[in-house]
Amino acid sequence: MLETLILIILLAVLFDISNGWNDSANAIATVVSTKVLSPMSAVVLAAVMNIAGAFLTTAVAKTIGGGIVDPKAVTDAVVMAALLSAFAWNGLMTFAGLPVSASHALVGGLVGAAMAHGGASILNLAGLMKIIASLLISPVLGILIGYGFMKLILAFFGGLAPGTLNKHFGRLQIVSSAMMAFGHGSNDAQKVMGIITMALVSRGVLQTLEVPVWVILTAALAMGFGTFLGGWKVIKTLGVQMLKLQPIHGFAAETSATLIILGASQLGMPVSTTHVISTAIIGVGSTQRLSAVRWGIAGKIVLAWILTLPVCIAFAWGFVKLFA
Repeated sequence: MLETLILIILLAVLFDISNGWNDSANAIATVVSTKVLSPMSAVVLAAVMNIAGAFLTTAVAKTIGGGIVDPKAVTDAVVMAALLSAFAWNGLMTFAGLPVSASHALVGGLVGAAMAHGGASILNLAGLMKIIASLLISPVLGILIGYGFMKLILAFFGGLAPGTLNKHFGRLQIVSSAMMAFGHGSNDAQKVMGIITMALVSRGVLQTLEVPVWVILTAALAMGFGTFLGGWKVIKTLGVQMLKLQPIHGFAAETSATLIILGASQLGMPVSTTHVISTAIIGVGSTQRLSAVRWGIAGKIVLAWILTLPVCIAFAWGFVKLFA
């Protein structure tokens, strides 16, 4: 039924917009909070770079499309339930001003919907373990690389006057923010590419998980539009409330996060850009003193992360039963 396929694509686009809406903070929270760029200039830059990044590779899309469940074992109801659950969670958390992982939300939605449809036997456990491992390891790398890179910068430039540091690293932060947005597009936009391609394979429209160009363009534009909307509450939480940032800190956090995200994209490993940039900010902030990080705010963010998988599994399970 063509109408159902169109509905799936529309739901995928809505999810992608909600992803960009919540994740816009990942690319621009630091550059806005340090006043290096105005909010409007920052979201325009991030939206353009998101779109460009989406064309880098399709390795992550193939992992999402076939790494969680066999595309030929899913139904339209499974795909729609997964997208609806992830979209609902992203929207709720954006209104609450909390950065969450669209990757965890989508993985949880697919797992919950697939299990409700055919039980655990239709899950690709090997592929799922690879995805979960990448989602768990990347935040640890964010803290370690953020901390180490900030220490390295301080070792070379820590003796300069604060005004000089802010001036030069403010310029560099425009570059690091743009690259962070590029990395975000290279990883996050691919998740929707994978979902749409999986739906096309499950219907026999495609025979393999090779992502069509029109799917790449659709996901890229949706992600860019969501980023352009700007999740301002999330930006405030990540860029202001959790840690008081200077341009040098923003540059260190964004550069560290970008290296991790681009590396994961090339390896076909979906990661949470939200988790990576948040933990990179924590790692960078910890080089000042542990008390520089507002751990109460960080704790709320971590709680939202912990709840994402089980809540989205439950949501998707319920949606499948509702559609049945």
